[in-house]
Amino acid sequence: MDQGLGHPKRDSPRNRSRSPLLPADAAPLAAVLDGMPVLVTGHTGFKGSWLSIWLRELGAQVIGYSLAPPTTPSNFAASCLAQRIADVRGDVRDLVHLRDTVATYQPQVIFHLAAQPLVLPSYRQPKETFDVNVGGTVNVLEAVRTAGCVRAAICITTDKVYKNREWPWGYREIDELGGHDPYSASKAMAELAVVAYRHSFFEGVGDEKAAVAVATARAGNVFGGGDWGAHRLVPDCVRGLIEGKPIHLRNPSCVRPWQILLEPLSGYLWLAAKLLGQDGTHFAQAWNLGPAAHEVVTTEEVVQEAIRLWGTGSYTKGTAQQEVETQILRLNSDQAAQELGWHAIYGWKEALSETIAWFKTYAQARERAEPVDMYPACVEQIARYTERAAAAGLPWAGAAPEGRAGDA
Repeated sequence: MDQGLGHPKRDSPRNRSRSPLLPADAAPLAAVLDGMPVLVTGHTGFKGSWLSIWLRELGAQVIGYSLAPPTTPSNFAASCLAQRIADVRGDVRDLVHLRDTVATYQPQVIFHLAAQPLVLPSYRQPKETFDVNVGGTVNVLEAVRTAGCVRAAICITTDKVYKNREWPWGYREIDELGGHDPYSASKAMAELAVVAYRHSFFEGVGDEKAAVAVATARAGNVFGGGDWGAHRLVPDCVRGLIEGKPIHLRNPSCVRPWQILLEPLSGYLWLAAKLLGQDGTHFAQAWNLGPAAHEVVTTEEVVQEAIRLWGTGSYTKGTAQQEVETQILRLNSDQAAQELGWHAIYGWKEALSETIAWFKTYAQARERAEPVDMYPACVEQIARYTERAAAAGLPWAGAAPEGRAGDA
């Protein structure tokens, strides 16, 4: 682990080019990212660890900047990522350390994922939530503004940035931002900070402005292997299934845009490739990266399918938290389909099947008291997903769809 700044930790020569474990159709992303220094804030978290793995397999020189993993166990530890990338421990609230890290490693792309990511804890720790989600985002933007090396940045927010109207249809990028809980409000504020920095400093006009393409991405409720986060449906399911205890379901009728995390991660990567292109400023805006509209299901349906896939288990219902959690939440991803040629690939049942398979592999290794390294399992799931995306004609996976982007 790189606690200080020192010299950048370099990966092995093999990983300076695209991994042979990924299909050849991954070339469009590798062509852009191979050999490129890329900083991921929040790399010890669930999504950040998977994104770091994917970037590494595409040949990027990955630098992680984060606090210690937020859970034990974690995908970061299970995938032995500390030995595979530059692992810098730091807090996004520490502007000096963050600036020094950017100055030392000279990343050309930044994916900002570090956050307080949950609604319920935001009620208990509202100031920390705002400090991390708003102040941390401003610090990343400040580091970008003063670095001179960054060409593109993507700040990851959430589907909860929209003012909640309990609409039965999906929110679009042009809909009003808002948030009644501290988490949602903090993420909406982060979106506004990005817009302010983009127009004030990053549009390449005037002596004090650098041309940096900065976008935000709003994903649905994700799940996947290696997520042990608290107050999350699938991790709660897995804990109950492994321990043989009933799963407690807080709000069985809540509707969420469930998707495997590989879906938005592919969108982040393709968006980065677009931001780095000649027309990068066109893509410097907000993007929804959600599942297909017909894939939005209730939390109870997800729990029932997880039990079926595991082969055993039970659950109980509760309603204690309904007053603080949105009941209906959908995203409209038409903009990403039309302009990025991106759309979701897996149905929610297939996505959940991949997730449960990952946890079964992990649990079996622990039962056999074997050293656990889930990195190959993560790469295999990324490879399968990429192959499916190529077969579906998505340009990021190496296949151009017939007709206009988004018609596939």
